[in-house]
Amino acid sequence: MMGYGSGVSKKQVLIAGISGAIGHALAVRLLEHDPGVSIVGLCRNPSAVTFSEEHAGRILLIPWDAAESSSTRTVVEKLKALVPVEAGLDTVIYAAGILHGPGMKPEKRLEDLDARAFAHAFAVNATGFAMLVQAVSPWLRHRRFKRIVAVSAKVGSIGDNGFGGWYAYRSSKAALNMLVRNLSIELPRKYRPVACVAVHPGTTLSPLSRPFTRSLAKLNVHEPGETAGNILKVAEGLTEDDNGAFLGWDGSAIPW
Repeated sequence: MMGYGSGVSKKQVLIAGISGAIGHALAVRLLEHDPGVSIVGLCRNPSAVTFSEEHAGRILLIPWDAAESSSTRTVVEKLKALVPVEAGLDTVIYAAGILHGPGMKPEKRLEDLDARAFAHAFAVNATGFAMLVQAVSPWLRHRRFKRIVAVSAKVGSIGDNGFGGWYAYRSSKAALNMLVRNLSIELPRKYRPVACVAVHPGTTLSPLSRPFTRSLAKLNVHEPGETAGNILKVAEGLTEDDNGAFLGWDGSAIPW
């Protein structure tokens, strides 16, 4: 992992959703492979997130709720105190996401649709990403190459959808993909050089996938650490030419 593992220069990475399986694995892998990286982690309950004593001094946790757009104000206030705007962020990874939870589960048919579940899925999977990028945009003004990576899902691809179902999750991830495309057009006007991309992490063993154990047996399933390595490999390989892309965990292009 050339850029993230060399320790040649100081890098500041923000991970939203650091309490999740993928978000936490991303942080651990970065901390283990690059002594020059510092991480700002966002999640609802920072006290529930733990790291080894060896790495604790290089990670700062800020309370944030993807479903509450007002919580970005807290992020901005805390971030200003922790990371000077002029220091900037080198990478922003949006790893927050929801498929199921209290009062919501993947829909199999039209009769299962629930407006509140839809609204919550869009708030966490899509709106939260847009509001966070807006909030941290002052930290993107530096002239170093910036990576903005939204952890999306292949099921959010409209062209690849041949099975239906999972209405709220599919449509909210499709909305996330559109936000990536929109931002990829606007961000270079102010924050070049930059690459804003959506990445499908592959099926990963996590609380999100746990209810589907029977189906997972038929798929190529990754451990969180493996998924983190794949995402960071894709991120490391990004150039300005990749700006606005929807990529798989192996770097392959995914249809919109």
